[in-house]
Amino acid sequence: SNEVPQDEASLGKKVTFVEDGDDEEETYEIVGEAEADAFNGKISNDSPIAQGLIGKKVGDEVSIATPGGSMKVKIVKVEG
Repeated sequence: SNEVPQDEASLGKKVTFVEDGDDEEETYEIVGEAEADAFNGKISNDSPIAQGLIGKKVGDEVSIATPGGSMKVKIVKVEG
């Protein structure tokens, strides 16, 4: 089947991660461009953060390229 595993980040899911060296969890919902609303934690699937997360799973450590440089995060939860 084409179903994405429950714990894998993909379009329509909420992904919670912790930045390296930081205890604070951040949660983003990966949505289509038209629904993107960064202030409400909804990021476009074309955004650098979403691109870094998509296809990754809970427990994965991911390097994400951002305008401010690269950040390393660990995925702690995927819902949706």
